[in-house]
Amino acid sequence: MPLKNEDFKIDVTSEIGTLRALLIHSPDSGLGKVVPSKAQDWLFEDIVHLDTVRKNEYDHYVKLLMYFLDPDKIKGRLAEIDSAKSKRAFFKPDDKGFHASTKVVEIQTLLADILQDTGIREKLVASVCAIESCNYRLQELLIKTAPVELAKILISGSLADDEMIFAPIPNLIFSRDIGIAINNFMLLNRPAKKARARETLLMRYIFFNHSLFANYQDNILEIPESMQHFLRPGEDNADRTTLEGGDVMMVSPQHLVIGCSERTSPNGANEAIKLLFEHNVVEKVTVVKIPHKRDYMHIDTVFTQVKRNVWVLLGSLASGETPIDEKEPIAWFADKKSRDKAEIVQFRKGKKPKKFDCIEDLLTNISEKDLESKEPVKFIYSGNNTFPFDAREQWTDSCNLLAVKEGVVVGYDRNDKTVEAFKQNGFAVVKVNELIEKFEKNELDPQKMKDTLILMPSAELSRARGGFHCMSMPVLRDKVV
Repeated sequence: MPLKNEDFKIDVTSEIGTLRALLIHSPDSGLGKVVPSKAQDWLFEDIVHLDTVRKNEYDHYVKLLMYFLDPDKIKGRLAEIDSAKSKRAFFKPDDKGFHASTKVVEIQTLLADILQDTGIREKLVASVCAIESCNYRLQELLIKTAPVELAKILISGSLADDEMIFAPIPNLIFSRDIGIAINNFMLLNRPAKKARARETLLMRYIFFNHSLFANYQDNILEIPESMQHFLRPGEDNADRTTLEGGDVMMVSPQHLVIGCSERTSPNGANEAIKLLFEHNVVEKVTVVKIPHKRDYMHIDTVFTQVKRNVWVLLGSLASGETPIDEKEPIAWFADKKSRDKAEIVQFRKGKKPKKFDCIEDLLTNISEKDLESKEPVKFIYSGNNTFPFDAREQWTDSCNLLAVKEGVVVGYDRNDKTVEAFKQNGFAVVKVNELIEKFEKNELDPQKMKDTLILMPSAELSRARGGFHCMSMPVLRDKVV
């Protein structure tokens, strides 16, 4: 039965309001088929062990989300869910025992739902076969495939017998990059790499055809490509219009932050700003241009929000330049142009743009002006702001945290120095498996938690170069009051 929810809403006004609904995609069999020679092409940093990613890592994430967002589906069932007999049925979208939550929403389920419609199935299969250069007979075979199985094939790239017919789309686990909820609008993005073309297509079909989004059809915005882009040389030319969700943050009801990065072009930011102002979605947009480096990739690898007045960030990129003591000879020779530095400009409709000197200044302004924080603004630094741990831990997503409510964030367990920094700033730190046991035994209420960093196992997931901010597409959050 197609997923239905008469009360389903889209409304995201911040990065930290209590999370009520989000879209995710659990690791599928395609991740287990990424080979070393293609890992970079498919935007994975390394190959991962699929069973470990699922059972030891991502399944904990799903359970945690369920206790926070949809406890009735999991409370009292933990032993059953974890039993060997269950064979992970709770986590499998094609299994009868699947949780089928309308708050922790699985993308594969939404895809299977819309494929029930013969007309949509034919059009989508034709579109996928066109971009994947499939032959005619394969297209006809796919059209005749049952919707649930077809959804798995379109995502994993494999037929039921494990025969691969096109490449997997392993980056679909990073659901944020494909679409962003901005107030009660959905902005559908334009990923930079060809490896993400199929997942972009699938998500467009889902948003425009699934009943969950029926009330929001006028609020779904698509970023257009620049005029005559097909005449410009090169796939990666600077004139392309690209924008990924890791570079978009809804920091307050009328303020959006967009990063220009390795994956989001100035044209992408420009087109998004025009679109958002034209539809009166927000009043101001701040563009944060970070160095075009794989080290950073998106702005959410550099900073994310923890509380109204607390941010986690990479100090070496986020702060202003530290003056060098002129007594030191190097002060007279230092080449400042070689240092990584962010450029920040804020745009408002009908007003002159405003510049910020550094990311810390911008985040302070957001906390104090937009969110009206009465407490001093605090920064928790990657690697406790100590080289080389700051760079090492930023690479493994110490700054890429998901807030399930204000002050309660989810991150990787491997970033030891960043964990120390959280503790020094008054945060409790707890491992996810211990926390879930407390929820199940009624020893702790998720909704009453405060100032906590929840640590997730990360041996395999972190190889993919994305944290839990990346692995979430929030569609409903409470307002921050």
